[in-house]
Formats: sequence, structure tokens, C-alpha cells
Amino acid sequence: MSDLTSSKIKINREFACSVAPALRMLYSGDGMTIARFYPDECKLFREIGMMGIMVEHYRKNHEIVPEEIAPPMHINPEDDIAVEFEAYKKEHGIIPSYVSTQSQEFSGYGIFILEQSKKSGRLAGKIAIVTGGAQGFGKGIAEAMAAEGACIAVADLNLEGAIVCARELNEKYGEDTAIAVQVDVSDESSVEYMVQETVLSFGGLDILISNAGILIAGSLSDLSKENFELVTKVNYTGYFLCAKYASEPMKIQNKYAPDHLMDIIEINSKSGLEGSNKNSAYAGSKFGGIGLTQSFAMELVEYGIKVNAICPGNLLDGPLWSDPEKGLFKQYLDSGKVDGAKTIEDVRKFYEVKVPMGRGCTITDVARAIFYLVEQKYETGQALPVTGGQVMLK
Repeated sequence: MSDLTSSKIKINREFACSVAPALRMLYSGDGMTIARFYPDECKLFREIGMMGIMVEHYRKNHEIVPEEIAPPMHINPEDDIAVEFEAYKKEHGIIPSYVSTQSQEFSGYGIFILEQSKKSGRLAGKIAIVTGGAQGFGKGIAEAMAAEGACIAVADLNLEGAIVCARELNEKYGEDTAIAVQVDVSDESSVEYMVQETVLSFGGLDILISNAGILIAGSLSDLSKENFELVTKVNYTGYFLCAKYASEPMKIQNKYAPDHLMDIIEINSKSGLEGSNKNSAYAGSKFGGIGLTQSFAMELVEYGIKVNAICPGNLLDGPLWSDPEKGLFKQYLDSGKVDGAKTIEDVRKFYEVKVPMGRGCTITDVARAIFYLVEQKYETGQALPVTGGQVMLK
């Protein structure tokens, strides 16, 4: 690939990512719009061209294709998108469904296809990223959100698992419900790419679920500096990076639809509310996450972005706990965290007894908390316990 081509693709992505959230809000201020971008370097564009893409989209949504389809709106990087949008409406008497991007330096950036979302449910039309979405809490959260009408970017270091999850969501809730994106949340360029892919696939971003995280247990004497830093890098720095880049398209949406509220939600832990014996790296990263949540909430409220954390109790039936080789039951048994425990079942009973409601947390419990925070218009900077009464706010 030549330097010129590489530069074109980079500028193309950046420009398209700045345009899509604006178009989405201008088309429908309530966010019930999907804006998909087809760049000129993509296979479909090369095969059938811009007009072919427009015709295929029109045919998909109408029984008869007229001899002439309304022309696309054209925008350049230097244009005021809102002004051009209104000028198109005035000239053609309709809202543009097709928007082509152009430049004096590079021609044929690509085309946006705009259409009203047909989703229904508590999250109808919302666009969401779920990190760590290929398994466990993340996969369950992605499915619960898709079931309520959200479009989901299933983001995970495990790309194969993310692809499987996205395919299952598309089969169950309709094509174009989900995409799979590989991401290392501790790597800045990877996180930036994840957000760009989401924006180019759906048109914007309404909800970030920062769920990806790791846990390495160990006493102060046994825990290595490398493992401490790894937990901090993924759980703490990863949340910072995801919030940093997710907030960019959200800010653009706020500019064009100031009443449209958006959400950044960290899946924290009860260990972010109280210390955790022989688990200092994890608890420290989660305490730090709540500090970030409160600080982000103060900074981003002016852009219509609510920032909250959910602090679940122990998902005892999930792979984080029950994996026979790497699960926490095994880790805690081996590290001696639970005094007197001789079997994994002993460790499990120790944690169940701690919960006044007598059971571990479930994905459904966490999903309901997410729905509450999204629907609650007057809540930001909070750490919401979902612990069955094990941890109570003071």
C-alpha cells in the first residue's frame, strides 16, 4: 500500500467518523437513525459503485425502484454539515437518505446510507459498545441489550468469540444488529479503532459498557509487580481509554441534538466499594475506576453524557468464577484466601453465606441495572451496588 493510499484511508476514516454522528442527529434528533458508511475502498463500492449502493438500498426498502432516485447530498471536510443539510432539504423538499463525502484533495471518499431504525424495546435505536463482550458478563449484557432494541459492537480481545456472539445476535434479533471488533482495551490505537468501527457501521454511539477486565488474586507477598501492573493496565487504564474515545462521537451528537442523553457505564465490582483480602490489584483498580467515573461525570455532563458505574456482586456461575483451571474458585482455593477451605465447594459456600439474599449475582441483575441507568435522566457519577445486600452504601 502506498503512503498516499494509506493516508487517504486514514483521512477517510477520520472524516467519516466526524460526519456520521452529525448526520445521524440531523436526520432524527431522537437518535432513531442508523448511518452506515461505504468507503470507496470497500469491496461493494468497487463492484457496483455509489449509485449501485443507493439502488440496492432503495430496492431493499421499496417494492418499486423509480427511474431516478433523489440525488445524494454532497459534503466536503470544510463544509458546515448543518447548513448543507438544511440547504438540501430546501432544494429537494426531503431529508437526504444518501450523503456522499468528497474532498478537493481526494475524490470519492464514499457514501452514507441513512435510515430510520426499525428496532423496538427499552433501548430501541441505541448504539452500544460492550467490551469484553465475547463471554461471561459481557456476552450476557450484549444479548440483553440487543433483545431490547440496541445495535451492539461486541468488542473483545478474543475476536473469534466476538464473531460468534455477533453472529448469534444477528440471527436472533435481525441482520445488522451486531458487529464484532477485536480490541485490546489497554492499547490506545486499538480502542480508537474499536470506536471508529462502531461509528462507521452504525453512525454514532449512545452507550459504552466498559466491561473488559481481568482479576489476578494473590497476597501482598506473592503478587508480582508484573501482575499488579497488568491488572491496573486493563481495568483502570483500559476504562480511561474507552471513555476517552467513546466520548468523542458522543460530543458530536450533543452538538447537533443537545437533548439527546448518552451513557458511559463501567462494570465495576463490589470490590470497588470495599477492600478485598489477598486481591489488592483488582480492588485497587476498581476503587480507581469509581474515581474515574465521578471525575468523568463532572467533565462530560455538559455534553449530555452520563457516567456511572455498576458494582455487581459475585457472578458465581460465570466462567470468571467457575472455570476449573483459571476460575476464582480455583485461584482462591490455591492462594488460601478462604481459611479452612479444602474444596471448591467450600469456597463457593463461603461466598454464598456472605449474601443476605443467599445467592450470587446474575447477568439479568446487571442488565436491569444498566437499563435503569440509561432510562434514568437524573443520575450521574454514581456507583450502583448490585450485590444482594452484601455491600450497602453508607
